[in-house]
Amino acid sequence: MSPFHHRSVLPDEVIHFLAPTDGKTYLDGTLGGGGHSSLILAHAPGAFLVGIDRDQEALTAAGARLAAHGDHVRLLHGDFANGAGLLRSVGIVELDGFILDLGVSSHQLDTRERGFSFQQDAPLDMRMDTSGGATASDLVNELPEAELERIIAEYGEERWAKRIASFIARERAESPITTTLRLVDIIKGAVPKAKWDERLHPATRTFQALRIAVNTELASLEQGMRASLDLLKPGGRGVIISFHSLEDRIVKHIFKEYAEGCTCPRQLPICVCGNVPRVRILTGRPVMATAAETDENPRARSAKLRAVEKL
Repeated sequence: MSPFHHRSVLPDEVIHFLAPTDGKTYLDGTLGGGGHSSLILAHAPGAFLVGIDRDQEALTAAGARLAAHGDHVRLLHGDFANGAGLLRSVGIVELDGFILDLGVSSHQLDTRERGFSFQQDAPLDMRMDTSGGATASDLVNELPEAELERIIAEYGEERWAKRIASFIARERAESPITTTLRLVDIIKGAVPKAKWDERLHPATRTFQALRIAVNTELASLEQGMRASLDLLKPGGRGVIISFHSLEDRIVKHIFKEYAEGCTCPRQLPICVCGNVPRVRILTGRPVMATAAETDENPRARSAKLRAVEKL
């Protein structure tokens, strides 16, 4: 296993909005290498932290990083979408706060054999949990062309999705597509060179789409968000960092839903829906990284932080 390296984004902002306190219980639902968790425990060494991650390499690295905190830390292998059940399995039924740092880690991108990057040749994998499940190669070679087009268009917001899916279908008929660079070459052939965005590699959107599909990231986000919000105690806070518009849209809409009160038509004399606000939104607009942080950590450029407090 290669050394796990990942610099957590928006560290000061996470601590500001989460406001961790000794004696309280926090969830890091996307543990990674333990960066945000270590910040939480440095700020509140008497807190109890549960970390969840699908990636066993991340859990191993975070375990070593957080070992000094002893029994103030509990690490669990799994998808944060199933966080409520995982937490119940260790006797936790409510939270004082949670942090979700979404997307793929720097370590996963830079570890060639994981197959997340279009910059180096590797098996076309993209699984965050390598213990099972379909790989990106499985999807590329087995899904109907129309479903591939839908995934690339919807999850990658790729305007050339139809053409890319068509080229993939044609190429896989000749031989299976099993490596990252072969897929990159197919995408480059499908997207007219005159239309390439000089700021964005032509394979970026398709690789994003496949990664999201392989790891069911958007469904996991919605399920995990709702479970985490429901577990928050009054006064507890939730902080979520997203990296692309699809994620941020889900976060924004669910926070808005939880913050909304009565939804009855105005002409009704009394409320019959019974809805009451469950959270207070702390970030009217998403919080972005400072120029100083993005200079040191380019990954922070696309990060958007939103936060709420349970009522």
